[in-house]
Amino acid sequence: MRNVDYSLYLVTDRKMIGERNLLRCVEEAINGGVTIVQLREKEISSLEFYNTAIKLKELTTKYNIPLVINDRVDIALAVDADGVHVGQEDIPAKKIRELIGKNKILGVSVTNIEEAYRAVEDGADYIGVGAIFPTDTKKDATNLNIDVLKEIRNKVNCKVVAIGGINEKNINALKGLCDGVAVVSAILGKENIELAAKKLKVCFYKNKC
Repeated sequence: MRNVDYSLYLVTDRKMIGERNLLRCVEEAINGGVTIVQLREKEISSLEFYNTAIKLKELTTKYNIPLVINDRVDIALAVDADGVHVGQEDIPAKKIRELIGKNKILGVSVTNIEEAYRAVEDGADYIGVGAIFPTDTKKDATNLNIDVLKEIRNKVNCKVVAIGGINEKNINALKGLCDGVAVVSAILGKENIELAAKKLKVCFYKNKC
């Protein structure tokens, strides 16, 4: 599989963009420096999810940005997305790897070192560790002590993406502890999406906010 830049990982959420166009918002985020996009849709029909994924795949391909589909391996395969992301209560990562093959990206959400080890054994290319900070986008997420992120970073041979409540005020605390940060509201919840992405990019790379 190709080398993937996980540094600024955008996760979509329609609630964050209001009446704005999802594709336009994602394109603005990409122009601001987003390096990978995950399409997450929890409240729409399978057909609408599929149609949205097709359009978003066209957009991300245009910019040579990987598109990952949250949970729905069927949608990912149908639109030839670049990968799939699953949680601990979804189809087992090992089975997802069998379905998508060795050349697609596989991401797995984890909350502790045991889950991280298992994800790697099952074929994960990266693990999403969180929630690192309190977040409004996933009410049921368990907040982790940042020491858990440090332990996973030090002991697990896999790309690590921190997720959960990350913004320009707290991103500096993650410097050196992960290969990337996954964000939702810190980009899509802003009026100027492109500028918000640019600021986070500077924060992550230069530790200056």
